[in-house]
Amino acid sequence: MAGFRALAREVRDPHRHIAQRRTALRKCLERFAPYGHRATWHHLCLRAGIAPEDRSPEPARLIRALEELEEARAVWLGYEAQFAERRRQEKHLGIRQPSAVDDWHLRTWGGCDIVPCESPTAHPHGRLAAVLRRMIEAMESAPGDTCPICAEERILWREGLDRYPPAGPVCTGCGIVVPAPVLTLEALASARRHRFERRYAGV
Repeated sequence: MAGFRALAREVRDPHRHIAQRRTALRKCLERFAPYGHRATWHHLCLRAGIAPEDRSPEPARLIRALEELEEARAVWLGYEAQFAERRRQEKHLGIRQPSAVDDWHLRTWGGCDIVPCESPTAHPHGRLAAVLRRMIEAMESAPGDTCPICAEERILWREGLDRYPPAGPVCTGCGIVVPAPVLTLEALASARRHRFERRYAGV
């Protein structure tokens, strides 16, 4: 199975048919997809000016999408290296119990669903790398009361999410499923309270 870099070379290969190059980019998302496969694809297409179902996009637009994905992947690989080094040091000091942040990181190891989105067509604006930097900063900081990506205050608890865990706080601004460790207990309680208010509003 080809790795991310090999697939990236296929995307750039001018001797390949454009449909093959597009397929290679889609396969890159099987190795690295910060928002999840479908949401990341939708984001890249939107940013590069590609129709998601276009089988023959302009090569320059395809490369633009790949470059944004590569930039974000470089940010994530740097973080993973720092994380691995920190865990080695902690284990050397006898700290074996992983934290809530470590639990989040283990679920996102490899770069998929780092910043999962409730809907494949609703995701943060801006470059993927910038969004990842904000999320990493939030995970390494004290919990807050707002979305770590867009600073939206209204966060609602959703159930039946197409991911694990199947329920969690969702930002009404940018659409991400907010990792619980970055929110205060008060913010999480507020998200759950809004859920019940919506459920019983018509009763």
